[in-house]
Amino acid sequence: MLSCLSPLSRGGGGVLPNGTLGCSAAHLSPIPKRAGRAAELLGPCESGRETCLTLAHSRPLPRYSLYARTKLGYLFYKRQMKKARERYPHGHSIPQPVMFNGVKILPIPVLSNNYSYLVIDTHSNAAAAIDPSDPLAVQVRTPLPPHWDQRPALRHARGPLCHTLGPLSDKETVTVGQLRFKALFTPGHTVGHMVYLLDGKPFEGPACLFSGDLLFLSGCGRIFEGTPETMLASLDTAADLAEDTLLWPGHEYALDCLTFASLLELENPVLEQKLQWANQQRLEKRSTCPSTIGEEKEYNPFLRTHCWELHRALGLQRLRGEDWDSFRARVLKEVRHRKDLYKAN
Repeated sequence: MLSCLSPLSRGGGGVLPNGTLGCSAAHLSPIPKRAGRAAELLGPCESGRETCLTLAHSRPLPRYSLYARTKLGYLFYKRQMKKARERYPHGHSIPQPVMFNGVKILPIPVLSNNYSYLVIDTHSNAAAAIDPSDPLAVQVRTPLPPHWDQRPALRHARGPLCHTLGPLSDKETVTVGQLRFKALFTPGHTVGHMVYLLDGKPFEGPACLFSGDLLFLSGCGRIFEGTPETMLASLDTAADLAEDTLLWPGHEYALDCLTFASLLELENPVLEQKLQWANQQRLEKRSTCPSTIGEEKEYNPFLRTHCWELHRALGLQRLRGEDWDSFRARVLKEVRHRKDLYKAN
């Protein structure tokens, strides 16, 4: 059986078959259109509608709204997908499956730098497709369209082979075979962003975080529909996980992010070693995922807002009477600003 977890990003919410409004895993928004990253088609996440409304004052960037919430954006996405298939007929990276007792995780490169994932319970052959955003990239017996406006096709796919789960709340758990996923509400990149945490205990292995656009190897998603304070709280959710938790991000951004981080912390040997490794991986067109939460704390500037080395590099000091988390949010805002400028250049 194949299940699909609803998208983690790139798009607004979607209208479910029963007519109720849902959200993509990355968005809680009553705007039907595209969905992005997902696993079981773990359907749309109703992660606290009231909570998300309180974040609505943070206006998304106009260009992002055009891409995520309009027909024009959808057509642009389809054009991107077509061009990526032509440029990377075998995918942008060579995937490296990870296996431990009873679980196989297969990264699936899509578009120019995105990842979908196939998580397989090898005992029962049940599987969860996380963000199957390109239906041709995920070759399964039943087609899995990545967009909520294509959901009518899923109605015909339902049955013993494929099914979709309904709206999810923060910390709600869903099961696929022996795979147990917990949905975690992580706004910041978008107002309804969610990530999925696979419980590794039944398989005597580490937990696995499918982080979408929240957290990348040495990076994090841009703050499109949130505030630095909101994003900081979501990043802390990831940082609080066990250090051996495997991080499976939604994009292949490692080399770019590590290079940027190395410009901030000039004397971080762990960072330098990881950058050299990533350089070699990308020369061979190999994927760089997964990393671990413990590793990320050593070199990811977005998880190091508490570190004086980063404060010194940024030239920031905590003001007298300034709340600690407010200061960390200010550090995060500065790192994000510099990363945006770095990417623009």
